[in-house]
Amino acid sequence: MSSSWGKNFRLTVFGESHSRGIGGVIDDLPAGIPVDMDAIGRMLARRATGMSAIATARREPDKPEILSGVFNGKTTGTPLAFVIYNGDQHSADYSNLAETARPGHADYSGFVRYGGYNDYRGGGHFSGRLTAPVVFAGGLAASWLEGRGVGVAARIKSICGIEDEDRALSTLGLDEMAALKAKPFPTLSDGRGRLMYDRAMAAKADLDSVGGVIECCIIGLPAGLGDPIFGAFESELSRLLFSVPAVKGVEFGAGFDITKMTGSEANDEFYMDGPLVRTRTNNNGGINGGITNGMPVTFRVAVKPTPSIARPQSTVNFKTDTDAELVVKGRHDACIVPRAVPVVESCAALCAMDFLLGGKKIND
Repeated sequence: MSSSWGKNFRLTVFGESHSRGIGGVIDDLPAGIPVDMDAIGRMLARRATGMSAIATARREPDKPEILSGVFNGKTTGTPLAFVIYNGDQHSADYSNLAETARPGHADYSGFVRYGGYNDYRGGGHFSGRLTAPVVFAGGLAASWLEGRGVGVAARIKSICGIEDEDRALSTLGLDEMAALKAKPFPTLSDGRGRLMYDRAMAAKADLDSVGGVIECCIIGLPAGLGDPIFGAFESELSRLLFSVPAVKGVEFGAGFDITKMTGSEANDEFYMDGPLVRTRTNNNGGINGGITNGMPVTFRVAVKPTPSIARPQSTVNFKTDTDAELVVKGRHDACIVPRAVPVVESCAALCAMDFLLGGKKIND
């Protein structure tokens, strides 16, 4: 089992949803990087539980404690270890899951993979709770990137088919990105956001849940990051994004819609913008041949509806090999999409920082 990611610095996460705590270790961070705990705290607050009526009522302060690797506010170059203690677990709500699989969850597959020794409470190590350490590391990476003129921002593109306004995130400046991140429901159109929120509330009232699409953009990356074939920028970022439990699809640039275009429409024609090479369109999402081309890296992720719903569902008892019916207890999100936005941003920031640290042409 591996819960590690990264080449030029490596993030390992640990813990379970209902263990004493969760956390991570970041290896190979250069010495002297400022650690802005306020910025990291703001990122974690955006992911936090209990922030709206469509989110789970579980309340965790998510106050990280750094154990090593930071001195006088800067990294020392040794492993940075941190922990986030759990404090609002209702483990009894999960007692019936020791042998009964929740549809859409990893209860059955985890039971088979680990021979029944896995911690099933709250999803254990499979839980979205484990995205908090990713956001801690992503907040650190985002601060480092901002000091180099690289910005990362994401928005709710749609929820259950209700779309945000049709404007490219890459047109936002750094100040506009900051304003978007400050929104409790990060859409460009507040009116469309209210419609999405109301749809999620309707699903909650119907003992159901909804999913959606998150769009993200990285601006300011230089051309030349990434490798062809297995080391592609898309490959590494996708690998990180698919580690987020609710993500079921990733597309870059025009994504699947590029199949509706001709070659002359899909090709991003080059032109000179002063000393810089630019493209007139960005259907390939800022990446050619697995390598960044200097245009904004744009991508979208599909986030499935929260599988824990209060409706009776058909399932199996995997210890007795019999059919069963299950009503999921506990506190769950009617829509996980808003809380997943900073997680997606964190994945983008981590990937960008990892490639920049490994870029031979980057003068740090």
